[in-house]
Amino acid sequence: MLILSTIIPDEGIQTKMKDAFPGLNFIYQEGWMDERLSEAEILITYGEDLTEKIIGKAANLKWIMVMSAGMELMPFKAIEERGILVTNAKGIHKIPMAEYTIGMLLQYEKKLKLLMKNEREEMWDRKIEVGELNGKTMLVLGAGAIGGEVARLGKAFRMTTLGVNRSGKPVESIDRLYTLDNLLEAIPGADYIVSVLPSTDETKDLLQKEHFKAMKESAVFVNIGRGDLIEEEVLIEALEAGELAHAILDVFDPEPLEKGHPFWRMENVTVTPHLSSKSGEYLPRTFAIFEKNMREYLKSGKDFINVIDLSRGY
Repeated sequence: MLILSTIIPDEGIQTKMKDAFPGLNFIYQEGWMDERLSEAEILITYGEDLTEKIIGKAANLKWIMVMSAGMELMPFKAIEERGILVTNAKGIHKIPMAEYTIGMLLQYEKKLKLLMKNEREEMWDRKIEVGELNGKTMLVLGAGAIGGEVARLGKAFRMTTLGVNRSGKPVESIDRLYTLDNLLEAIPGADYIVSVLPSTDETKDLLQKEHFKAMKESAVFVNIGRGDLIEEEVLIEALEAGELAHAILDVFDPEPLEKGHPFWRMENVTVTPHLSSKSGEYLPRTFAIFEKNMREYLKSGKDFINVIDLSRGY
């Protein structure tokens, strides 16, 4: 059996896979080689390099393991027509993304950007007003695995946690839950609005002018989900109008954020280059999921981790 991967992990992971599955043939390479693609039964990928043409050439393909949570670039129609199993790495992002979020909230409350600027300029200013997370209210848009971990860490700082998800079902560490239909009811009470929502037809351009007008003028918007949650001009206008105090943005549409974009220059915007999910533990965690699913696959089982609903794309 041939497993073809366009992700090249370190030698430690490669050795672990070889030892775990000595009878299987793993090939790690940059890009898809046509001569091996037709033989491959399993593909390992981040998902962004798959096209209908690639799927068409993979005549023996039975399973695609996507080593990320984002699926918006996958050619789902071609995959569904072939009945190919798709699994992803949902859940592995929750630790780094939650830590990023709390780190950014702390840097905002503790004025770390200003303190670092003053340090460079050798300026001693003890009149800087710093705040606390304690007592603040955080609204998490997308109260799932990642959102739940963001809320759990927020509770450690004695924050009140609100959440929004599709079902409205209770989530651990969320004090009060809303559905997407009731989003406008949740926004006015939040000091921090954190979005971890994926890109779907339901979430694209979800946040409109009315949502920002409903925010506290002191509110901070954090987006670590997907950039197409909001049209950039809507956010820029809201920030310029003082409808919220600050935006911390790790995702954009499109990416990378182009030079000269207003976000780079706005004092009330913090830009980071889509790295909230990055961690030295990323690939070890994704290959651990692959290993569990591979064992299930070899025994022709059905109990796979993170199976994707191809009709929904997640």
